[in-house]
Amino acid sequence: MSARDVCLATGAALLEGDGTAEVTGVTIDSREVRPHAAFVAFAGERTDGNRYARAALEAGASLVVLTAEPDPADLELAGRLGSCVARAADDDGTAFMLALAGAWRERNPQWLVVGVTGSVGKTTTKEMLACALGTRYRVHATKGNLNNLLGVPLTLLSAPDDAEVLVVEMGMNHAGELTRLSHAARPNVAVVTNVGTSHIGNLGSRENIARAKAEVVSGMVAAEGRERPTLVLSAADDFTDFIAERFCAPAGVDVLRVGAAPSADVRATGVSVAGDGCAEADLSFPDGARAHARLHVPGRHMVADLLDAMAVAWELGADVSRAAGAVGEMRPAHMRLEVVERPHRPRVIDDSYNASPSSVAAALDVLCSMECAGRRVAVLGEVGELGRESARLHGYIGAYAAAKPIDLLVVIGDEGAAQVAEAARTMGFSEDALESFDSVDSALAVIAPVLTEDDLVLVKASRSAGLDQFAKGVYDR
Repeated sequence: MSARDVCLATGAALLEGDGTAEVTGVTIDSREVRPHAAFVAFAGERTDGNRYARAALEAGASLVVLTAEPDPADLELAGRLGSCVARAADDDGTAFMLALAGAWRERNPQWLVVGVTGSVGKTTTKEMLACALGTRYRVHATKGNLNNLLGVPLTLLSAPDDAEVLVVEMGMNHAGELTRLSHAARPNVAVVTNVGTSHIGNLGSRENIARAKAEVVSGMVAAEGRERPTLVLSAADDFTDFIAERFCAPAGVDVLRVGAAPSADVRATGVSVAGDGCAEADLSFPDGARAHARLHVPGRHMVADLLDAMAVAWELGADVSRAAGAVGEMRPAHMRLEVVERPHRPRVIDDSYNASPSSVAAALDVLCSMECAGRRVAVLGEVGELGRESARLHGYIGAYAAAKPIDLLVVIGDEGAAQVAEAARTMGFSEDALESFDSVDSALAVIAPVLTEDDLVLVKASRSAGLDQFAKGVYDR
């Protein structure tokens, strides 16, 4: 796009240059500027990107988009270099990025865009989708966890020229965010993995969470050659009918239900879990097609993510047997049920990237499903963003842990950790097998020396708890 086209698409005001400069990429990090890139400056918590306009211009940026009053020296430099400088409307860099991404999506109607949202399982489902769809299409998927109001635009704007399918992970913390993301990405197919309790502190109730997840419908469009878009939902989720009837039906969006129930459109039967904690299942599809999948990501609950990915693969015409085989080759992402093995060290199930109450329960299931010659040790930290529900939900975590065959329960943190421990005690968990610590360092000092190479250790908490340092301290000590 030309700089002028960028300004027209976003409402930005062109301050310097004639607008003819060509823009071939977008970045929000001045260190990543390449020739002909647009650099969008944000005033962040640690530094103000507007200060780096000169550095971006000197690195070859053809367009610098400011979110503050320009420095006359920067304008003069842009003029000498033949580059352009613009100022985002209302100094809102996020709105600028969303508008530009939406305009770029509009210029690429040939893309098949798959949106992935839900309380838990988004990233794993996204990775499975990339594997499954990669058996037929050239796929561009969200990198890492770039799933927010800036990450989604960056994903859309960084798609290579030959991309056929974009798999776009869409996260949210507040109502209204998914509406903005969906209108930028305009998914042809989308997945709501589940409606859980993540961010309930911001949204207040699970019904409000369901409404927020259903916002993905608002921007959905039919793919070229198709009559209607499709949303994949879990047949077992108690808010599936609510989303289907209140949001999908009025918007003309088809619903594809997945699960183990006979009423599901895409079903998993014969589910079993091997000694390594990994599941396998037989899959069936609405047209009578069948496939068998053997996962290499631990956890029976991964079958739900598998079904989501396979439903989209079937919907978009991939060979389901080849797709299931490709998903079966996938390994866990770093710090997401990643089993780390080192000589003469305990095996560690590092699931410290993030957490919700339901994902903690699923991780505990994984711990107890894997073969173990020594002790099963659960190291749990606090779960964030639970708001007024924090005490109740941390209590549920403790009660669930108490019901599992765990040899040692270690809780780390403050109030939430204390609530986990108290609930475990109340439900009869042995005081002799329960240890509480206020910091990762203090927990490591006591627990790491007593672990043996036969032990199996789960480490699980929200990212803010910093339990990744505990995991590393165990297997790298």
